[in-house]
Order: sequence, then structure tokens, then C-alpha cells
Amino acid sequence: MKSVIITRPGGPEVLEIQERPNPEAGVGQIRVRMRASALNRADLMQREGNYPVPPGVTAEISGMEYAGEVEALGPSATLWKIGDRVMGIVGGGSHAEFVCVHEREAMPVPEAMSWEDAAAIPEAFLTAYDALFNRLALRSGETLLIHAVGSGVGTAALQIARVAGASVVGTARSARKLECAKKLGLDFGIDASQGEWAAQVEAAVGAERVHALVDLVGGNYLEGNLRVLALRGRIVVVGLTAGATAPFNMGVLLRKRLTIVGTTLRARPLEEKIALAREFSERILPLFDAGRLKPVVDRVFSFGEIRSAHELMQSNATFGKIVLRWA
Repeated sequence: MKSVIITRPGGPEVLEIQERPNPEAGVGQIRVRMRASALNRADLMQREGNYPVPPGVTAEISGMEYAGEVEALGPSATLWKIGDRVMGIVGGGSHAEFVCVHEREAMPVPEAMSWEDAAAIPEAFLTAYDALFNRLALRSGETLLIHAVGSGVGTAALQIARVAGASVVGTARSARKLECAKKLGLDFGIDASQGEWAAQVEAAVGAERVHALVDLVGGNYLEGNLRVLALRGRIVVVGLTAGATAPFNMGVLLRKRLTIVGTTLRARPLEEKIALAREFSERILPLFDAGRLKPVVDRVFSFGEIRSAHELMQSNATFGKIVLRWA
């Protein structure tokens, strides 16, 4: 099979299209013929040598989500049939023509949805759903702040939160991204490149009025996060694009009785991923067919253009997902 190979740690130039043996579906697994897969920030980190893969996952092929057709069934696999359209998340290896996954991890592709749109769903929407409800316990009527609202997870969290009845404030470092986000239901857009974003949040919704916060940036955003949160506010840290360390005022944490949690999907045990996929399939997937949620795709590349796709993601100029077309 053709695969995107990380030949050594480095920039986009280290990526090459090479042949590798087709994977064989194990017990309870299905082999999926890739039609489209998406790019994530973790793929760039893995290429640079800064993101170790989970045990048992290939390090030379990145890719953490897929959309394609069931091409083969492993022993004891009975949930799907050959030709079924499926999508989902994996620990790695989806930037290739075939990938093997546990049959219970796979989710059905919504009816009439293109492969490119389907590939933009799993990582972004599963991460957002888990962050909002399993980590933050978001409730209707609350105010949610999303940092990097124009990212894949950001656009997914924005849509899900609006469906759930929350008001949403979003930050981005681009006025264009904020305008695009408003079309998805963003209530207040904060341009983080134009001065202190925390003061802008307070001007928009009032001081200490943010009930829940999805942080896809990390780094020095922590101080502002603590400032704008309401009493008993909650933060879930999903990304660390601005760095993994920051000064931490524990006095504010105590006074406001705040909760800070972190989350990642990639390294979770199989059964946890299966449970999340099943819950998401029941509660959220029908909303795509109903038109209440939609994947946000910034640009589609062929798999042979993988270097250009990495360069575009590194530019931070995208709104939504970058997708690779395999067929």
C-alpha cells in the first residue's frame, strides 16, 4: 500500500510516499480502504519527533482519523460487512491506503456525506464532545469560552455547544477566522492579536462570567483563563500550541473553587475509545443528518501533496480541517 512515511525527524521535506505491506485485520478488527483522512497538529509534532506514539502503533506513518470502506473482516468481526462506509480515530497509521481498526471503534459515515467531509469529523468532533460533556459537564444557559475557535476542534466545540444551548465566546488571532466562526453561531469573537484578550472577554460578557473553557492554546493563556472564569468555573486543556508551562496563581484557584482538567484521546485504552465512539454515534451523529452540525473543511489535498498540507497547517492560516484525499 502507498503510505506517507516519516523518514526522519524534521520539516515537511522528510515526508515521502513509499510502499508498505498491507496490514492484516486481527481478531475483531476490520481493514478499511482509505478514501480520505485528515491532518492534525499531532501529525506535525510526530513528524518533528516530539510526539511519541502509543505502544503497538507504527511511528513512521502518522494520521489519527480515517474515512473509507470496509475492505476485509478479521476473525470474529461481525458488526460490519464488506463495502460499509465507516470513519473513526486511530492511534496512528491512517495516512496510508489501508488501516486496521477494531470493529467497535468504527462509526458509520452519515448518509450522503462526502468522504472529505466525513474525514473531518472523528478527531475534531469526538475530542470536542468528550471535552464539553465528559470533562466540563457543560449545561444549557452557560457561557463557554473556546480558545483557537477557528481550529478543527474549536469549530466542532462551537457547533456542539450551540446545539446544547450554551452561549459561546471564541478567541482567534485572525479577524477572518472570527467572521467565519460567527457564521457557525459564535456569539462573541475576540481577536487575541489585538491587545489583552481577557479584558476583551470581560467587556463582551462581564467580569468572571465564563462558566466553562476549552483551551486549545495553553502556555501563558492560563492567567487570563483564571481571571475570566466564574465561581466554580471549569477548564479543560486540550492543546498546548503556545507551550506546556505557565505561572499558576493557586490563590485564584482556591478562591473561585475552579476545576482544571486535561484530556487527550490518542493514548486512551481501546475500551475507552470504543465507549466514546458508541456514545458519540448515538447522541451526536444524527445531528449531522439533521443538518444541525457540519464538518468544516478548509482545504483538500491529494495524499501526494502531503508536504504542502503540512506547510499550510504550520502557517496557522486555516479555518477548520485540512483533509487528504486518497481515492
